[in-house]
Amino acid sequence: MHSSDIFVTGIGVISALGKDVNANVHALQSGESGIGPITRLKTIHRNVFPVAEVKYSNEELSHFSGMSDEISRTALLSVIAASEALEDAEIHTNSGLRIGFVSANSVGGMDKSEDFFAEFLSDHSKGKLRNIVHHECGSITELAAHYLGIHHYVSTISTACSSSANSIFHAARMISAGYLDVAIAGGVDSLTRFTLNGFNTLMILDTQPCKPLDENRKGLNLGEGAGYVVLVSEAAMNKIGKKAYCRLSGYHNANDAHHQTASSPDGIGSFMAMQGAIAKSGIRKEDIGYINLHGTGTQNNDQSEGTAILRLFGDALPKLSSTKAFTGHTLGASGGIEAVFSVLSVANGYVYPNLRYETPMKDLPLHPVTSFQIDTKISHVLSNSFGFGGNCSALLFSK
Repeated sequence: MHSSDIFVTGIGVISALGKDVNANVHALQSGESGIGPITRLKTIHRNVFPVAEVKYSNEELSHFSGMSDEISRTALLSVIAASEALEDAEIHTNSGLRIGFVSANSVGGMDKSEDFFAEFLSDHSKGKLRNIVHHECGSITELAAHYLGIHHYVSTISTACSSSANSIFHAARMISAGYLDVAIAGGVDSLTRFTLNGFNTLMILDTQPCKPLDENRKGLNLGEGAGYVVLVSEAAMNKIGKKAYCRLSGYHNANDAHHQTASSPDGIGSFMAMQGAIAKSGIRKEDIGYINLHGTGTQNNDQSEGTAILRLFGDALPKLSSTKAFTGHTLGASGGIEAVFSVLSVANGYVYPNLRYETPMKDLPLHPVTSFQIDTKISHVLSNSFGFGGNCSALLFSK
């Protein structure tokens, strides 16, 4: 143990699998995917693309969070997951500790903006201006931080699909540098017509539930949710007295700048992110027991990520799988949600199934885990998050 160690003492999550950690774990253990037909989002694609919606209305989320249902769905999801993480960590925001909130998202309050413009464009005398006040990504973070009572340090990260991993990365660095004692870090995103239409334009949405790492994969399914971890310094952990789940032992970001939306075919950014996280942790790559893959189910990502993994690990592959077959691709929230799952993997030995995997990819001999397992020998778990523009990040959690 080193004085610079960063510990994880709290976790919180809401996704299509359920509104808290226990509900998500139950679904993962039972093999119950959250992907299904669109029921809440108002879109012309309702009967075309399956998604992983959080199964609660804004009114219900308002009740869970204690916030107004007039607030963006993005903020409601954020507060629910972050509150669970804080409660789990047994931390009060008036404790005298220097507490930060570093939250990621990619859509901000777009859901409310869409409601405004639908009315305003049909009649300029209509539309509620309050619906667009919190349009920006940073405004969502500030809303959540204010409700949580966190004012010492508040920051927003938005780097597409690597956003949450980078928020955890940034929060860890703030603690290591001595600026914070505690940080709630992760991210959130809600489903919007903007994102659904955008990904449809890219032609990477599957019309069926996705099949990550499968030779016959045809694209991703979008999802929504939020996931946060509570990071603490060793001194803060000793003061609070809460036992840690694990350590955040490594993290790294690399940008291959290959293309605005596509990963590089040789996976150089992915390779460098994983390699850097392992190097920072000081462990050997052979010590990695499980990789929670970015694994979106697109032709490009799975080929690129698979190439990088084979280059790094060779024949000595750790257990691996993608949980996006459960949660869908939650974009800015994915790194946070999957960080929670990875923390539980280290703490409890959980290895999650890669749903709907049938046929190995040609030329990439990757064989993901297909049933839920408990492997108590696991001491180190790698979590991958790769975003548009080649922004690639990896987090490493260790006992």
